[in-house]
Amino acid sequence: MSTSADVTPVAAPLAAFQDKNRSAVSFIGHPPGVGWLSAAEFWERFAYYGMQALLVLYLTHHLFKPGVIGHVWGIGPFSHVLESVYGRLDYAALASAVVGFYTATVYLTPILGGYVADRMIGRTATVTLGASMMAAGYLLLCLEQTFLIGILALLFGVGCFKGNIAAQVGDLYAIDDVRRADGFQIYYLGIQMAVIIAPLITGTLGEKIGWSWGFMSAGVGIMIGLVIYLLGRRTYPPEKLQRKSEARTAVSRPLSRGDWGVVAILVGLLPVLALSAVGNQQIFNAYLIWAEKYYDLSLFGGEMPTSWMFSIDAVVSTFLMVGVIAFWRWYGRHREEPAEITKIVIGTAISAAAPLVLALYSRIVVQAGHPVPLWWSVAFHIINDTGFSMVLPVGLALYSRAAPAGLGGMMVAVYYLSFFICNNLVGYLGGLLDRMSGARFWLLHAAIMGVATVLLLLARIFLGRFLMPTKARKAA
Repeated sequence: MSTSADVTPVAAPLAAFQDKNRSAVSFIGHPPGVGWLSAAEFWERFAYYGMQALLVLYLTHHLFKPGVIGHVWGIGPFSHVLESVYGRLDYAALASAVVGFYTATVYLTPILGGYVADRMIGRTATVTLGASMMAAGYLLLCLEQTFLIGILALLFGVGCFKGNIAAQVGDLYAIDDVRRADGFQIYYLGIQMAVIIAPLITGTLGEKIGWSWGFMSAGVGIMIGLVIYLLGRRTYPPEKLQRKSEARTAVSRPLSRGDWGVVAILVGLLPVLALSAVGNQQIFNAYLIWAEKYYDLSLFGGEMPTSWMFSIDAVVSTFLMVGVIAFWRWYGRHREEPAEITKIVIGTAISAAAPLVLALYSRIVVQAGHPVPLWWSVAFHIINDTGFSMVLPVGLALYSRAAPAGLGGMMVAVYYLSFFICNNLVGYLGGLLDRMSGARFWLLHAAIMGVATVLLLLARIFLGRFLMPTKARKAA
């Protein structure tokens, strides 16, 4: 237990709050704030994934078509910028690059959001600002002319929202509270439920009625999330508003040599974590285009909207997440539970096998001359989601726990940099789908993830002891 001599003026009420939360079990064995934050994140992710389920389809089937693309304000300069990174782009490759840029940059802007929250206005105000900006962004997507303005608003809105709400989840628990990783997995389950429901609503509205209807439904979702977030704010970690002199004393303490070492390790892991996630993140980009060709989307006498592939993935992922949580709870009752970095290695090794399934399907389709049944997709999602359930939520837990005092929001944002790197790579790889066979396309993803598995294992062997909780490090 922390004492007043161990903590800064800001950390003192937070430490007291966390000590009180050790016995707080009003939300399925966890503090009540987990419930409110998970519900708010559910609606934010409903909006995010609902829009993302439509984005690559909207661009390839409508906005980036001759005679339409010219309506978008600023598309000429923007496409030139992307071509300076990816090379010359046709309309299909430009769509993949735009999706890659967006899904990458939403993991970069949380650094700005973390700075604003940690040093300026606090996390609750920053999350509220972010939700408001996102609501405006989704509505701007409804018009062809303001598409890029809407994307810009969404990028900054997600930046203010995403890292800070995750950091608030971490701050509900003391550093040595064993429920921390479990709490992040519960929080991630809310995200999974959003991915199940969002494409069924926004995807159906967008593909069957009109693209703007799908984007508007996403805007409604984020506004519901904002209301829920504000209703639950009394259960969130304390944020003492301070004068600037107090803030400098509380937040800007010099980092010790050990702190700098941990930060260096966490930053050094980012590109490796980026490689580990390329298979999963491609689901939100070229996988949808691949699925239109390689899966038989017939369903109940009609054709299933392609965006529903997100829901299939999320249904499988949700059940597997529950199973993974239950497994580690059972495992922890019988022996010592592995450290977060060990779980990440295991998860990456499992998910690296998932693209091999898609490579096999690609070969079968070429040989048979017709798409494979839709239910075959479940095998891919089972393997991918089993592994990834031990990568993203556990990574959040690791970076939140290992962050030096006063840098919680910033280090969670730093963790999301791995997805910035990953999705830029995914955008580039997605542009290769038209230039190589489906089998080679997915074998390339499996090879990249295999390399990541080896590198993460080496990091676990040689650097893992520096990422243990403080008490474990001292014991070691």
